Amino acid sequence: MKVKLIVEGGAMKPGPVISQQLGPLGINIGKVISDVNSATQSFKGTNVPVEIDVDPKTKSFTIKVFSPSVAELIKKELGAEKGSGTPNNFKIGNLSFERVINLAKTKMPSLLAKDLRSAIKLIVGTCVSLGVLIDNKEAKLIEKDIDSGIYDKEIKEEITEPSEEKKKNLQEFFATVKDKQEKAAKAAAEAKAAEEAAKVAAATTAPGATAAPGAAPGTPGPAATATPAATKKEEKPTKKK
Repeated sequence: MKVKLIVEGGAMKPGPVISQQLGPLGINIGKVISDVNSATQSFKGTNVPVEIDVDPKTKSFTIKVFSPSVAELIKKELGAEKGSGTPNNFKIGNLSFERVINLAKTKMPSLLAKDLRSAIKLIVGTCVSLGVLIDNKEAKLIEKDIDSGIYDKEIKEEITEPSEEKKKNLQEFFATVKDKQEKAAKAAAEAKAAEEAAKVAAATTAPGATAAPGAAPGTPGPAATATPAATKKEEKPTKKK
């Protein structure tokens, strides 16, 4: 029987899902966890697909580790926990084209790509959806650069490591991008807070109403009580005797 799981590399832990799937098979779950962690140690910090093939009769098992998804590998490369929720506006990192080649070579056996160039384009496409820059550019622009032959040399020679100078340049560029993003996010949050405050103020102030002394703004004062005007009694003229 085969059981498929997604585990954190080198850090699989006991839990309800694992117990439900492996418990009924009668195998030593503690040993399974230990063996999976040993097999996935090289993918520490990354979610990894694993397949556990169990023989119900002998209670023996074998573990097969699959390569993490492209998105997981990119996030690990950048040290990012998650992708961008708004990839067109918010970027999570700046990847060198050389490292894109490296990721393409790593995933190529499991990708539907006829050659390295095609595999690279698949990696670049994932960078677009995650909000990742490549060589200080929008990832979608890199796709055009590949087609125009700008990266032919790197692809042909399968260069997987950028120079130290290029690494520094990429880091400095992204630091500037990150600073601008943080300032923009702060300004947007302040503007939203001001807008909400204005709405609250408008809602609590009734047009034309006068607040009673000590009453909260917008609380109408007590209704005025009309006092009937005094009626003069008509005096009858006094008759002279």
